[in-house]
Amino acid sequence: MSNTFTQLYIHFVFAVKYRKAVIEEQWEDRLQKYITGVVQKNGHKLLAINNMPDHLHLFIGLNPKQSISDLMRLVKGDSAEFINKEGFTKRKFHWQDGYGAFSNSRTQIDGVVNYILNQKQHHAKKTFREEYLEILQHYAVDYDEQYIFHDLLVE
Repeated sequence: MSNTFTQLYIHFVFAVKYRKAVIEEQWEDRLQKYITGVVQKNGHKLLAINNMPDHLHLFIGLNPKQSISDLMRLVKGDSAEFINKEGFTKRKFHWQDGYGAFSNSRTQIDGVVNYILNQKQHHAKKTFREEYLEILQHYAVDYDEQYIFHDLLVE
């Protein structure tokens, strides 16, 4: 692919199954580093990663050699296996089915990175559901309410 030139920036959002608030501060850094490793091992460039107890944001420069769905299958599957192997949660950990993937231009990189890195401040004012619906509307994504992430369960 020596004559192939791309500039693909993708913002991913995915949630813990049933949006259980189980991602804890004491191990979130290890989770973020693990996911960073998966992203980089697959030839992509990590631009930002951050999470809340019930969901995670990931922003990457996408290498077109791998499909978005293959990358998400690996990120979610490998990181869930890592969480379970390390025993970070009381019960078996699962990510919820599906994810959001939103393309951005080069001029939007700083704004998306700042948005992701300031998740904790952002969610002091807004729920994840409100945030996710705003993202879908911002990117003019058609959606069916029945497929929006399930309601939050607190452990």
